[in-house]
Amino acid sequence: MLPLFKVFVSEDVLKPINDVLMSGFLTQGPKVTEFENQLIEYIGNPHILTLNSCTAGLTLALKLLKNKNETNWPGINDDDIVLTPALTCFATTSAIIANNVKLQWLDVDLETANICLKDLELKLNSKTKVIYIVHWGGTPLDLDELDKILCKFEKKHHFKPMVIEDCAHSFGAEYNNIKIGNNKNICVFSLQAIKHLTTGDGGIITLPNKYLYDRAKLLRWYGIDRDNRNYKGKDFRLENDIIESGYKYHMNDVNATIGLYNLPHIPNLLNKNRNNAKYFDNELNNIKDIKLLNNNKKSNSAYWLYTIRILNGKKQEFMDKMKTAGIMTSQVHNRNDINSCVEEFKEKLPNLDILEKELVCIPVGWWLEEKDLKYIVNTINEILV
Repeated sequence: MLPLFKVFVSEDVLKPINDVLMSGFLTQGPKVTEFENQLIEYIGNPHILTLNSCTAGLTLALKLLKNKNETNWPGINDDDIVLTPALTCFATTSAIIANNVKLQWLDVDLETANICLKDLELKLNSKTKVIYIVHWGGTPLDLDELDKILCKFEKKHHFKPMVIEDCAHSFGAEYNNIKIGNNKNICVFSLQAIKHLTTGDGGIITLPNKYLYDRAKLLRWYGIDRDNRNYKGKDFRLENDIIESGYKYHMNDVNATIGLYNLPHIPNLLNKNRNNAKYFDNELNNIKDIKLLNNNKKSNSAYWLYTIRILNGKKQEFMDKMKTAGIMTSQVHNRNDINSCVEEFKEKLPNLDILEKELVCIPVGWWLEEKDLKYIVNTINEILV
């Protein structure tokens, strides 16, 4: 079976991992700091923290925005709304629920599988404080158009909603030749097993300023200032006053070591995924009953997923026949709005009603050889022509 996902671990990590395991220093320590420094160099943002999951980052991001602060941010009131995609991993939605904040769904753009910016603009109002977006499959949303919409909103309401980018699919993706994670939004990445860059499990949060970075650094470890322990100058082990309660969201040195040895391979892995996607772009462009996504030219996708639309009610038949041929396919994420725990937020999402009947992802990863790519295309032709 040609897999949709595969775990990449650099073979030269085995001795370093053993050294960490035998060092007696397994939790957050020097390897976490070293890994964060490497990520700062790679992404280009000086305000980067590692975490134990992407979900932790998505939860922490909203926690950072709940209170008013010195940057003229108004905070989030009980009747305020977070706009969020319905087409995403449930981790995105779970992070909002965990913060006890109301949410409203955003419909999907049929051309990109990212959020529909027209729907976003229609749903913006004075109660909209935060917007979650997802870069579907690793392809960035049109961030320039999003910013134009929010700048118009700011002129009318005298504040600008904060954007939290769910970049779980998007490590290494670029927008306007700048890596995602290096802008004025809060960005959260997944380092889970099957992502481009894995640490076994883990996450990254990038912050737009030092104020949010300093708070996030405290909140990822209960609110404890780990750099200034020594309670009243009498006990090095005890923490000083905790101003704001936080979480146990930090990364450990074992995960960080895996990340340190996988990170140098990322340019090559991304290059392979992108070349595979180009091959599919060329070979699948004119096949009956297939519609390719129309990605923004400013976006350089990480291609964690290669998504196609199977038209005319043939999606399930197509997936069944691909499975029989030994090729794994999937929709990957179910729409979040159908779950019982969010039933109170139900609303009509006409584009998603269409797309969920058509959306299929096919293998595109670094593990595919030329013969695999040809086999996938030939199989698709046999099924649909």
